[in-house]
Amino acid sequence: MKQIHLTAKFNINDGKIEEFKSIASKCVAAVSKNEKGKGSLQYEWFFSKDDKECHVLETYLNSEAFMGHMGNVGELLGQLLQISTLSGDIYGDVSDEVKSALNGLDVKSYSFFMKS
Repeated sequence: MKQIHLTAKFNINDGKIEEFKSIASKCVAAVSKNEKGKGSLQYEWFFSKDDKECHVLETYLNSEAFMGHMGNVGELLGQLLQISTLSGDIYGDVSDEVKSALNGLDVKSYSFFMKS
């Protein structure tokens, strides 16, 4: 399976929700402008009712598209990491470059097995 699926899970620091949402909006705008039709297949943000957690559901055509995404929003992700903690799950047969990019982050990797 070449597609990469990712669930990014942010726990937002107290008092930082408005700043977090502002940066999140910039991420969505950057993806819409620079990645649509170029390998970003899904990029959806969800907040818990109490605004303390945010999950981002992402799907990319392949590892190269994911790395393009990281190049596009990497600086914004860095800003989010200053006001939240990140954990996540990534699904698919990711390249060594993707593994390296995620090194040091609390992201678990799951290899593809099968589908119907």
